[in-house]
Amino acid sequence: MRRDFMPTPLLILSCFGASWFLAESLDAPVNVSIRDLKVSSAVVTWDIPDGEPVIGFAITQQKKDVRMLRLIQEVNTTTRSCALWDLEADTDYIVHVQSISTSGPSPLSEPLRFKTPKEAETQASKSKDEVTMEEVDQNAQLRAGELIIIVVVLIMWAGVIALFCRQYDIIKDNEPNNNKDKAKNSSECSTPEHPSGGLLRSKFPKNNNNNRTPSVNIIKG
Repeated sequence: MRRDFMPTPLLILSCFGASWFLAESLDAPVNVSIRDLKVSSAVVTWDIPDGEPVIGFAITQQKKDVRMLRLIQEVNTTTRSCALWDLEADTDYIVHVQSISTSGPSPLSEPLRFKTPKEAETQASKSKDEVTMEEVDQNAQLRAGELIIIVVVLIMWAGVIALFCRQYDIIKDNEPNNNKDKAKNSSECSTPEHPSGGLLRSKFPKNNNNNRTPSVNIIKG
């Protein structure tokens, strides 16, 4: 259950008085800090000593040099943070945190002072963040393009290697057929006397008409 209201001075004094009377039952929260500070909002965080029977918290928020306070109270919770809203830009604030148990609240924590940023500072930080995000997007796009180019080159190389392997297998398969054809042609051209091929010569000598001795008939008168 959460309550947020602007207390009167009398109520503030009564709350502070009750906290001092019950100071011995609970220890004050420690390590109070601010995070996620923006122009109109912030988050208060704190720690509680071990073993404290805490069931809730109370936060007082005050502008510097202003007596009016804002009291934020929440019970039945074990949270260790609380959001502050409706803050003014470039304004100093003071925050106190109290723990709440079944017997009452703890003493106030040490005061935490912080200042909200200016509108111009917020816009400048937003523009820087936008520029940074644009640069990140551009770098991501460039990296994606480089990866695509690398993948395409690898695919092309794989295709060339696959084509080379296929052509090599075809040539290797055709080599036995070529050897068979060569052996067949060689056997057809060979003879019993000349296995390596050639014309078959006759064993009988040829009659050479040019070497015949002319006969001379002598007639006596």
